[in-house]
Amino acid sequence: MKLIVFSICLNEEKTIGELLDRIPKKIEGIDEIVKMVIDDGSTDNTVKIAKEHGALVYSNHRQKKLAYSFQVAIDKALKLGADMSVNIDGDLQFLPEEIPLLVKPIVDGTAQFVAGSRFSKGKRPENMSKGKYLGNQLGAKVVSSITNQHFDDVTCGYRAYSKEAMLEMNIDSKYTYTQESFQLMASKNLNILQVPISIKYFEGRKSRVVKSVFSFITVSAFNILRAFRDFAPMKFFGLLSLIPFIFGILAMLFVIIYRLKTGTFTPFKFLGLAGIYSFTLGIVIALFGLLSDMLGRMVNNQEKILYYSKKNYYSKRKNK
Repeated sequence: MKLIVFSICLNEEKTIGELLDRIPKKIEGIDEIVKMVIDDGSTDNTVKIAKEHGALVYSNHRQKKLAYSFQVAIDKALKLGADMSVNIDGDLQFLPEEIPLLVKPIVDGTAQFVAGSRFSKGKRPENMSKGKYLGNQLGAKVVSSITNQHFDDVTCGYRAYSKEAMLEMNIDSKYTYTQESFQLMASKNLNILQVPISIKYFEGRKSRVVKSVFSFITVSAFNILRAFRDFAPMKFFGLLSLIPFIFGILAMLFVIIYRLKTGTFTPFKFLGLAGIYSFTLGIVIALFGLLSDMLGRMVNNQEKILYYSKKNYYSKRKNK
């Protein structure tokens, strides 16, 4: 089996060489290990050092953000004939020595997507800000609720993917892929497993992805809701329609009962009209859910076509 370990880097000249050197050279069940770096527009010596330490390097030439680079990495791994891949950050926050922990469930056939969990012990890692920790916990609860599965950590980038998972991967987000990939893998009914991993946050280090806790929560929430809308449109629009629908029913019932008791709508005529409007709005939103569900079935068929097209394409490239 062929494993590709890739890292998406932006100006990581201080750590990328050590990271690549510490990637295990032998892993049980793996015949070949390839190191790969996706350079997201580095202006330092990241590319040079990565090549010197034995990595295949593909450069975006300018910064195109994490989600784009991740999809590039997955596509490159498939083109290289990978049976599985591991994504690890280039800053040595994660231990390369723990790669076998992520790979083993895929080698054993017990999982197709293995994600590292920084919070399996229920504690905030040292030097991780409280705001970021709480934001991650909220995201995990939301994604767990949407997918009907339990996850401790949905934003950790230290992950392993089977070939099946890589073929199914089709990220639309322009910012980050972490939460969306969980929802995507769950929607494809792939076996997902989380394993505890070590994490070291360097004191005073600023994340290149998370500029502020507020922006992190805002963008993450938007991506989660967007994926929720796409993967479960009936549930999404159904929940969205409940508020105006219930308010409309209650308002109309109140006005009708008041009319029966007093013989007049005054002074609640406006409340009755608002109730009719809200009730109608709830119905319209629910109809959007039905239409979205129909479109979702079409998209699902298109994704199946894309999956088999990619499978056939990469299979032919591997045989050349």
